[in-house]
Amino acid sequence: MTGSDIPAAGKGAGARLTARERRLLIILGLPTFGLALAITTVSTYLPVVLQEFTSSTTVIGLIIGGEGLFALFLPLVIGSWSDGVETRFGRRLPFLIVAAPVAALALILMPLAPSLLAVAGLALLFFLAYFAFYPPYRALYPDLVPERMYGRAQSSQAIFRGVGLGVALVAGGVLLALWQPLPFVLAALALLAVTAVLLARVEEPRGGHGCCLPHGLRGTIQTVRDLLLGHRDIRSLLLANALWEFTLAALKSFVVLFLVVGLGQSLGVASLLIGVVAAASVVAAIVAGKLGDRYGLARVMRAALWVYGLGLLILFFTQSVLVVAPVIPFIALGGAIVMTLPYGLLMGMMPAESHGAATGLYGFSRGLGVVFGPLLTGVAIEVLRPSLESTQGYSAMFLVASAATLLSIPLMRKATMDERRPTRGLAPEAAPISGSVRAETQSRG
Repeated sequence: MTGSDIPAAGKGAGARLTARERRLLIILGLPTFGLALAITTVSTYLPVVLQEFTSSTTVIGLIIGGEGLFALFLPLVIGSWSDGVETRFGRRLPFLIVAAPVAALALILMPLAPSLLAVAGLALLFFLAYFAFYPPYRALYPDLVPERMYGRAQSSQAIFRGVGLGVALVAGGVLLALWQPLPFVLAALALLAVTAVLLARVEEPRGGHGCCLPHGLRGTIQTVRDLLLGHRDIRSLLLANALWEFTLAALKSFVVLFLVVGLGQSLGVASLLIGVVAAASVVAAIVAGKLGDRYGLARVMRAALWVYGLGLLILFFTQSVLVVAPVIPFIALGGAIVMTLPYGLLMGMMPAESHGAATGLYGFSRGLGVVFGPLLTGVAIEVLRPSLESTQGYSAMFLVASAATLLSIPLMRKATMDERRPTRGLAPEAAPISGSVRAETQSRG
């Protein structure tokens, strides 16, 4: 597949997966569960550990917020690097082999560390290992998954991510009460286990493009520049993705305050409502992949953006239960589609030799949204508070989120305007699934 080719409905699109293809998606998705479990454990329960050393929420916030330092730039470097190396294990897997044990060790030692400085150092080491693992791992998807499965591949990842998040939130508190290091130890063991399964069952295709790519920081800069300046579709999609992550980060940061402070609901009711929406989003993610593979990822995305953006705008104008109740399922469906399918679209645009670099850029665009979403939404809440007294300004969150979503639609159109062009690369039936599952490859030999 080449730079501007985009998965669209066509021959084989949406067809039932074979048992082998389902196994591939399960094996590829397992590390997403481990990563989600690990990062949620750190962001949710490390503050409890830190409270033993400091009462400053600013200090705690700075340590947890260290994730953002690595999220913006490390994926660019690691992703590009994984395109340019060639080892007997492949291009991506060596990064996982090194990063997984480092992340696991940092997880285990964090709750056992004797000082604030030691905990902070281990947290930063974990974030470093996490972002050294994630871009090469995610680049395995365009390396191995056939085009006709792009939507369902991203649904699979969304499901594993949701399960990892849910397990961490539901079981973590109970485990923490039994023994403070326990959730960290189990998250570390889970990450090592799923990585071991991936390494044992997945083999990268041979004959990659790494020998021809520039190395080092200069090579990374050159590759990133070529992707951004030479591929309008990728550039537009990354800008749109930054807006989608902006929307999600804005909602995640202020939705509890909107429910508790703005609407006067109890924290228990707020947690219940958020849990219901989160569960609905996981279910909707399953539907998103099937719709995307059947009707075309871009077509489904464009429809979902209108539903998502206008639904959020309705929540800005009214909080009446009679209006909100029937609207929420559509918002959940639209939001799930918007957050599930973008990487599948990007997979169809990536030059074959730059899967890692394009994945790194995708991570960078996500980082931009995560940084600026809460910041600008907080400013909007402060500015509009006098005009939105009924919710103490917090309903401004929906106005900002809706605006970001609707503004992404023209970018989405630019990114996918060539989607109906015939694919110049591999046909879906010829996608490089052969060689991906080691045991089956060996049995055929």
